[in-house]
Amino acid sequence: MDNSNESKAAQKKALRKALLEQRLNLPDRLQRAELLQRVMRIWLVGRTDVVIGAYWPIKGEFDPLPALHRWKEDGELIDQPQPRRIGLPVVNREHKTMTFHAWYPGCPMEEDAYGIPKPKDTELIVPTLLFVPCVGYSAGGYRLGYGGGFYDRMLGSLDPKPVTVGLGFGTDFVDDFEPEPHDMPLDAILNDHGIVWPI
Repeated sequence: MDNSNESKAAQKKALRKALLEQRLNLPDRLQRAELLQRVMRIWLVGRTDVVIGAYWPIKGEFDPLPALHRWKEDGELIDQPQPRRIGLPVVNREHKTMTFHAWYPGCPMEEDAYGIPKPKDTELIVPTLLFVPCVGYSAGGYRLGYGGGFYDRMLGSLDPKPVTVGLGFGTDFVDDFEPEPHDMPLDAILNDHGIVWPI
């Protein structure tokens, strides 16, 4: 790795750390989360997806699961031909892969290799829409994650590729973020103010 790549990696690491600290210390995080729940629920109206993948929130991340549970219940009220399903990621540390397994409130859970709760022994499902957590995000739909590359690798391997939607707070926007060649832009980004991307 040359010096410019090392310097870029160090800058990204420092940016990631600063954004995580900022998010954990947001005085109005609960109010922002409530607003983003509303944005998400409105954005989902009229979508035809019946299997949506999301994530278990860690490190002060926005929790998408209440809005998705409401979306699932709404599907039952309108008596859709196919039941709506929610999936959470199951990461294989050894193969560095990610799959999605069915989740529902009260579902048995266990910790994955990284200590993050995952559904225990539930069915493998394939989402057509995927909500992705953002440590940070920038113009063009680019996301700054935790640096493990799981989402990029998984998305690169899926065919057909699901619609990808980043979720973050308005404070997570990074205006001078330079994506790397392997970074895949998201199809949309939502924050507590509304739709950030596409604009």
